[in-house]
Amino acid sequence: MLVLAATATAEVPGISAAGATPASRQFTAAADAELLLMGPAAKCPHGLPPLMAGVSPALISWCVLEHLGLPALVVDAGCAVAPGIPHIRLGGSPARCLSSGRAMEDAAVLQLHRQGQRLGYRWAQCHPQGLLVLAECVPGGTSTAEAVLSGLGLDVAGLVSGSMPKPPHQLRAGLVQRGIAAAIARGCELGQPLAILAALGDPFQAFSLGLLEGIAQAPGSEAQLLLAGGSQMAAVLALALARAALPLRQVMAQRFAVVTTAWVMQEACSELAELLIRVGASYGVEPLLAHSNLHFDNCKQQALRDYELGFVKEGVGAGGLSWLWELAGFSPQALAAACDQACAELLYR
Repeated sequence: MLVLAATATAEVPGISAAGATPASRQFTAAADAELLLMGPAAKCPHGLPPLMAGVSPALISWCVLEHLGLPALVVDAGCAVAPGIPHIRLGGSPARCLSSGRAMEDAAVLQLHRQGQRLGYRWAQCHPQGLLVLAECVPGGTSTAEAVLSGLGLDVAGLVSGSMPKPPHQLRAGLVQRGIAAAIARGCELGQPLAILAALGDPFQAFSLGLLEGIAQAPGSEAQLLLAGGSQMAAVLALALARAALPLRQVMAQRFAVVTTAWVMQEACSELAELLIRVGASYGVEPLLAHSNLHFDNCKQQALRDYELGFVKEGVGAGGLSWLWELAGFSPQALAAACDQACAELLYR
C-alpha cells in the first residue's frame, strides 16, 4: 500500500531533494505512483520531476513488485496533484508548512485517522495471517517526521535522515521550533498525538496512524506490517505507541517492523537505529528494525550510482520491498542488475 500526501513544508528552499524545485515537488507523489504501477517503459500521465541527482526509488519498488508478482494499492491521503492511475482518494488535502503550528485542521486529521482505522481493521480481518507493506511518498516528510517526534517529547536532533547527502538538520530544527512555539501560542496541547498531527504533521501520518491501530486492534488477527521506510515510519510508529496501552504496544512491537535501505542505515549524518531505540525507551518496547543489502556500486547508470553518494536513499517502500526480495531467496546483486536495466529503459525510452 503506497500512501501519497503533500505538505507545504516541501516548498521551503533547501528542505527536500524530492524534486529540483518547490513547483516540481507538487508532482512527485503522482509521478512516483504512476511509475510504480505502470513501469519504466510506459508513458505515464505525469513525468518524473527533475532531481538534483539520482532517480526515483519507485523504480526499485517496481522491479520487486514485477518480479515477485505482488499486488499494489495506491491511496491518496492528500496530494497536490492526483495520480493518473486507479487509486483510493480519501478526500484529504496538502498540509500547511509545519512552521505554522497549524499544519492541518482538527477535523481533517480525525477523518483521515478514522479512514485508516477502518481500512486497517477490515484488512486485518480479511487477511488474519497476511503481511502488508506500508510505503509512502511525501516530499518534505522527513521534516514532518522530526516535528511530530519532537512534539511527542523525543530528543531526535541529528537523527532524522533526508533525501540529500547531508540532511538539513539546522533548517529543519528551526522550522520545528517555530511550529511548536506557534502551536503552543494558540493553546495547542502537544501531549496528544492527534493534536500534534494537526499542529505539525501531514496527511500520510494521520491516515497511517489509524491504519496501524486498526490492524493491531482487529480481534483474532495475527497480521503483520512492514513499515517500509526510515524516519517517517519511525514517526508513525511512535504516534501509534503513544496512543496505545501497554498490551497493545507489545502487539505492535511484535508484529510491526521498520524496514529500510542500507543507504539510510549507513548514513553518517543520521541514525535510524538510535532513533528507534529512543522511541522504544519512551514507550517500554523494543521496535523491530531491519534493512536490505541492496547497493548500486557496479551499476552502469549514474542515476543509480548517485545513491552511493547519499542522494535519495529511500522512498516508495524501496527498503521494505528490496528486503522482501532477499527473503524470497534472490540476491541484492540480481536486484541491482534489474534496476540498472529498468533505469536505462526509463531514461532512454
